[in-house]
Amino acid sequence: MKLTRLALLASFTLLGACSILPEPEPFTLYRLPSAQSGLPASHGTPQRWSLRLNKPQASEALNSPNIAVIPAGDVISSYKASRWSDPAPVLVRNRLLDGFQRDGRVTLLSTDDSNFQADLELGGSLQAFQTEYQGTAASVVVRFDALLVRGYDQRLLASRRFEVRQPVADVKVPAVVTGFGQASDQLTAQVVAWAVEQGQKVAPPPRP
Repeated sequence: MKLTRLALLASFTLLGACSILPEPEPFTLYRLPSAQSGLPASHGTPQRWSLRLNKPQASEALNSPNIAVIPAGDVISSYKASRWSDPAPVLVRNRLLDGFQRDGRVTLLSTDDSNFQADLELGGSLQAFQTEYQGTAASVVVRFDALLVRGYDQRLLASRRFEVRQPVADVKVPAVVTGFGQASDQLTAQVVAWAVEQGQKVAPPPRP
């Protein structure tokens, strides 16, 4: 009987301990909004070289599903109870892939999720993907240091920094997410135009 009472007491203690553990905080999951301005289908010459899109490198603060914000100074934080559907580097890579597909000049496209070899690779570093405050005003900032690399020997062929600042009228998270979509549209248009121009200069001649 004594052992039974001790067992019951232990079970009640465990139940009590479980009941006081904090429940996980619910959060809202956001995807990067679909392209709004879009890239009109280009009437330029179709390119015969292939392109692989790599996820950009990023700091620990950006390489996560958190929606980053710099409220003041050098303090980097994230919006409470809100998350991206994927880490920021994946969002940027996928938006660039969509941009090249919409542009239509480069049709042989792949990503670093596959093992396909390509003539050229586009990667780089994602230096900013956050909201920044200046007083009471806020802007979405996306900064990408792009690198265009030859596929077979990883030789660096071209590089350029792209930066977009998109003001947001409302600092609530849904409006901020919309701002990220608009900034990503602008960045994508610039990167696609640059990469195609550079690719025309440096891509290997078509194979017979």
